[in-house]
Amino acid sequence: MARFDRYLLSQLTVLFGFFALVLVLIYWVNRAVRLFDQLVANGESILVFLEFTALTLPSMIAAVVPFAALAAAVFVTNRLSSESELVVVEAAGYSPFRLARPVLAFGLIAGLFVALLTHVLVPSSQQRLAERQAEIAQNITARFLSQGSFEHPANGITLYIREITPEGELRDLFLTDTRDVARHVTYTAQRALVVRSETGPKLVMFDGLAQVLSTGDSDLITTTFEDFTYDLGALIDQGMIPALTLRTLSTADLLAATPAMQRVLNAPRAVFLAEAHERTGQAAMVVVASLVGFSVLMLGSFSRFGLWRQMLGAAVLFILLLTLDNTMVDTARSDDRGWVLIYLTPLVGLVVCAAVLWVSARPALFARRSKLPAPPVEVPA
Repeated sequence: MARFDRYLLSQLTVLFGFFALVLVLIYWVNRAVRLFDQLVANGESILVFLEFTALTLPSMIAAVVPFAALAAAVFVTNRLSSESELVVVEAAGYSPFRLARPVLAFGLIAGLFVALLTHVLVPSSQQRLAERQAEIAQNITARFLSQGSFEHPANGITLYIREITPEGELRDLFLTDTRDVARHVTYTAQRALVVRSETGPKLVMFDGLAQVLSTGDSDLITTTFEDFTYDLGALIDQGMIPALTLRTLSTADLLAATPAMQRVLNAPRAVFLAEAHERTGQAAMVVVASLVGFSVLMLGSFSRFGLWRQMLGAAVLFILLLTLDNTMVDTARSDDRGWVLIYLTPLVGLVVCAAVLWVSARPALFARRSKLPAPPVEVPA
């Protein structure tokens, strides 16, 4: 690359890192406050909080990179224009298309970084996060299982266990559920076990009695049972219960979209394909964001006051492209062949940027033509 190309690429990279760091911190603070309250309320340590935060970082970074790339391109181009550097290189024979080469290289590098995040790091981190959430949920349940004392894991629930054996068996269990005002249920069992399942921990009681009291008419119904399963989901914060989502699947699994996986997630094949191709579309939008920030500002002439109108125009143009992208993604989710539409927005963005650069290379197209003065009329003597 030429020296000016390396100079411009270095400026874009430095500013991109700065804006990405700022945006990630803003995003992280909003997310961390809710996560910290949730984990601390459940008695988890600060190390668990830091682990959960680290696992959410890849998705945060992938979300803010397009905006950081746009901001970096806008800021660098505006500074080069205000300090007359663009005027000098254009006078040296650099066309707008030639000047866009390092910007395109920067966009491709940032786009490859986003592709790595969306295709590899985000799915693996989301999968690990789901596993850790399952472990935390099990630990939360275990903390409420203490022998010899009445525990109140949730409003309206009272639990008492006389003894917990070294093998994990619960002896002489008493459980009252009064969350339903019109119907109070009391369970007693000689033995019980806590078992794990895909939908959360379950309490399996053996040789017990269930008493249902209708508060309206004071009717009491008793039922003996040999074994009975009680869902312990009431003991767990529902935000901590993991769920299999499209984001936890790898791109290969999304493209395969087996019928079994479609039944598990209750989603059609078009949704799987749209999610897989959207990950590549996110990387392409980073390239578009970089070129939008540069090309629109090239429409402005030199000004010590900056190119504020062009900066606003770049932001509006990128917002319109994001709106179009969201519309195309939603449309693609309804048809198996609709995934092609996901790449329409980056293509439109590249065409628009090329058109803007073509116009900026021909300022005479919009220059006001001044009327030539009329020739003087000779008056005969």
